[in-house]
Amino acid sequence: MGDFTNSTQLHDFNPGIAPSGLFWTVPMDDDVFHARPRAGTARFHVRRLAIPDFGDIANSLSPSPSSVPAHASFDVRWLGGGARSRIRDAVFDFAGDYVAGDVQIAFAAKDDGAGIVYRSDPDGQVTVSGGVGRERNGVFFDPSEDPDADRRRGRRRAPRSHRFQR
Repeated sequence: MGDFTNSTQLHDFNPGIAPSGLFWTVPMDDDVFHARPRAGTARFHVRRLAIPDFGDIANSLSPSPSSVPAHASFDVRWLGGGARSRIRDAVFDFAGDYVAGDVQIAFAAKDDGAGIVYRSDPDGQVTVSGGVGRERNGVFFDPSEDPDADRRRGRRRAPRSHRFQR
């Protein structure tokens, strides 16, 4: 976040880099993500996530970064309603069933010590690609599975609603 007219970055809200090297990743409670893969809809909604503001990417990636406390909130909605696609690749042990659709994102972030709140502009958003679905890979992929068997038997391939766990 910053003033794009002079390319000065003023904020870098991110959770930092863990000692393991894992970066920009935060565990979330089970209730922040809900999905209906068959409908192609999902929501990822978080309020007041405590997250440091490193100021800029160079400081964030430095060996001894400094930061100030901040909070971010976001609401990402996958709307579904688009084309269905089915992918099956026995060479790479991967299969997926997806529903395309638009995505809406609302985002706000604030340094705890400043009075300025940065918010996304809903009028300035364009979905380039979005979709929700169910996939199977690795040990969860069965190369002998008939991809149409569940549909022919009238079985649902996935529950109507999911809660993803950490």
